Amino acid sequence: MNDKQIDLTQGSISEQAQSEMIHKERVSNNAWHKFIRNRSAVVGLCIVAVMVLVGLLAPVIATHDPNAIDMANAYAPPLTDGHIFGTDDLGRDLFSRIIYGARMSILVAVGSVLLGGFLGIIVGLVSGYSGGIVDSVLMRIVDGMLSFPFILLSILLVTILGSGVFNVILAIGISNVPRFARVVRGQVLVVKNEEYCNAERVLGASTPRIMFKHILPNTVSEVVVYATLNIGSAIISEASLSFLGLGILVPEASWGNILRGGRTCLTTAPHIATISGLFIFLAVIGFNLMGDGIRDVMDPKMKR
Repeated sequence: MNDKQIDLTQGSISEQAQSEMIHKERVSNNAWHKFIRNRSAVVGLCIVAVMVLVGLLAPVIATHDPNAIDMANAYAPPLTDGHIFGTDDLGRDLFSRIIYGARMSILVAVGSVLLGGFLGIIVGLVSGYSGGIVDSVLMRIVDGMLSFPFILLSILLVTILGSGVFNVILAIGISNVPRFARVVRGQVLVVKNEEYCNAERVLGASTPRIMFKHILPNTVSEVVVYATLNIGSAIISEASLSFLGLGILVPEASWGNILRGGRTCLTTAPHIATISGLFIFLAVIGFNLMGDGIRDVMDPKMKR
């Protein structure tokens, strides 16, 4: 083999090695691999996955009818007569009610965040892009809503709308609108002055096309991160409303009204409040850890 053939062979090998290195670097730097390198985020994802799976499979996992009353077995401690978590003040199986409560609490939390995110995105887009009097009016409304503490605004809305799953989702969702609107508006004020947006205006693109095709996609990452972090707060809000007797009402099971039922027997049957409170804690921690991981992946300023 002559020198020229050797050089060609070495060149092809080096190009192949370089191509493999580039491929490995791209794989290691994609969003999923960045996410799973964050151990706390993986722990959060596992907790959330288990909670969601438990909620979806509640009819299969539950060992008893969650609404079946048995006063003879009221306040039974855990591991009594087949009751894994014991029973509540009416003798209902606490394990089954916790399982069904997971479905209800996560449904309300996710539904309210999706509703608040959708409305907040619309308000933030219109306000940030329009500017002027439209921006001033919308932001003053948002400021007025933000002047109320979140839970107080939720209580006010659910008092007006009434109890029930849909009304609780609506109340918490509307309470979330100002925060999403602020996040989106801040991004829109930056993005709308970028060169590609100015180019679209020069080319005669319509306002809805610029807003939804060019500006909105550049705000999605911030919205996704904020929404994920906000689900934990929504779980606490639902639990708070149900604890106060304004949210999900019995016999429908939710972690909040289970906690409400256990507040009067903390000394005689502490397992009722303890177990429901523990599940609320785990769900909130799980969503917050997962949200932190998503933020680290999607926010360039948070790269490690």
